[in-house]
Amino acid sequence: MATQSAIMSVMQTAARKASRRMLRDFGEAEKLQISRKGPADFVSRADKMAEETIYEVLTEARPGYGFLMEESGLREGTDRTHRFIVDPLDGTTNFLHGIPHFAISIALERNLEGTPELVAGLVYNPISDEMFFAEKDRGAFINDGRLGGADRRLRPARRDLFDSSVFATGIPFLGRPGHARLLKELHKVMGASAGVRRFGAASLDLAWTAAGRFDGFWERGLAVWDIAAGTLICREAGMIVESLTDGDVMDTGDIIICNDALMPRLKECVAFK
Repeated sequence: MATQSAIMSVMQTAARKASRRMLRDFGEAEKLQISRKGPADFVSRADKMAEETIYEVLTEARPGYGFLMEESGLREGTDRTHRFIVDPLDGTTNFLHGIPHFAISIALERNLEGTPELVAGLVYNPISDEMFFAEKDRGAFINDGRLGGADRRLRPARRDLFDSSVFATGIPFLGRPGHARLLKELHKVMGASAGVRRFGAASLDLAWTAAGRFDGFWERGLAVWDIAAGTLICREAGMIVESLTDGDVMDTGDIIICNDALMPRLKECVAFK
């Protein structure tokens, strides 16, 4: 069983508390296939309520910490060395359409000498009751409530043959560029591997890669709250995490994750530069 710090316990409490209302809202969202405005407004309220729940629980435990959250943006704290990075509902489109694949993502960033680093992160799937989590230099773990709630260390896949590997990615949605480039990348990866999956929640894609369900992942243009927790989980599990473009992955949002054996070929397929 993983030895959790006090802050990780609080982060998990916040995620589980936010998930209770989210699960009730999900049951209602499945019935809201009426108009574009109605369901979208409903999901927006679900996002914000989950975010406020997380904010309240974490602020009570660490009153001075700052926050960077998808819905309400930056909230400065009196402690300028720590901030939580929160995506209260990653996979909003899935949620809206009644697809049971979405997550809560919470990360803690520390900045003591001008260089921020991720020190704790979790990705929680309320539907499956799977809690993926990691703390810097302590390893990555999963707690599956369906299997008795025991913590198990994450072991990424160690496949070294590209043609037997499965990869995950994201597809740009309405209003976002990059479709033509992605189609070329898909053509190369699909033609050389066992397949590519797209499930619509980047935080879970990263967590599943750390757990060995995917052999690698790549995507461009992600927000910091999409990848902060998952990035730490993958690194602590032993995966290589890099940016697809110049700069740090937390700044660029262009991410590629794989093991050392498969990374060169995946980079070649997705035009790494």
